[in-house]
Parts: sequence; structure tokens; C-alpha cells
Amino acid sequence: MMIKPLRNTLLLAAGALLLAACSSRPAPQLDEPAARLEGPVVDQRWNLLLVGTNERLEMPERPHFVIDRDGRVSGSDGCNRLTGRAALGENNRIAFSDLATTRRACPQAEDAARVTGMLENAYRYLIDHDRLVFFGPDQRVLGGWRRVD
Repeated sequence: MMIKPLRNTLLLAAGALLLAACSSRPAPQLDEPAARLEGPVVDQRWNLLLVGTNERLEMPERPHFVIDRDGRVSGSDGCNRLTGRAALGENNRIAFSDLATTRRACPQAEDAARVTGMLENAYRYLIDHDRLVFFGPDQRVLGGWRRVD
């Protein structure tokens, strides 16, 4: 008599897991880290313009980054040097990983963390002339950058 309620509970749990698995998006296929990167984002210096759609940050140093052809990222979050990896995929898909920063004392540490967070949450990008815009997985604008010639 205890077996029937236990079986129903297990079936219900299995169904919930199945629904949860169906609702998640599959991970996009990105280029292998060992592959050479190409495209308009690569080998360019990008300086921060805006966080979100309209917020300008006043930082000790201008936040910027460069992605090299090997997928290495280097730059500054406005206070600290940053390094990491980038991968590019189809449909302007981008993913930053292994981001690390130095830990210098900085009065704008919260803003610096927002810059790093923008990179960590970038999902897709759009380039219009010399402007680069990052979008999150929810298609929300994370911020904008400007190419430096």
C-alpha cells in the first residue's frame, strides 16, 4: 500500500525533471578555444561607452578590452587589469570565460565590477560602424563599446 504513493511521487518527480530539461535552451556551439578567431570584434581595442543603454561611468582609467586571434582577452575594467578568454559562435554569439582582474584599491570598485559583469554576461553582439553592443541571454542591452583606431 505504501508502494503506490511512492511510485506516484517518483513519477511526478521524473515528470518535473523532464519538463525542466525541456524548458532550458541548449548551449550554443562556440568555436573551439584552440581555433583562431576571426571577425570584426577580433584584434580591435574597444573602449567602454555606456553601461546599459545610457549610463556613462567616470573611472580612473577608461575601461577597454582586446580579443586576440587566439581568443585571449586583455584590458581594463577601469580600475584593474583584466584577462580571460573569449569564444565566438554563429549569429554573433560571444562568450567570455576565465575572466580575472587585479585587486587594486579603487573608489569605483563597484563600477569596475559592473564592467566585468557585462563581459561575463555577454551572450550576443551587434556591430554598427565603430560601435559594439553586447546583449544578454534575455536580449537586454548590457552596454556599448567604441572601436579605437
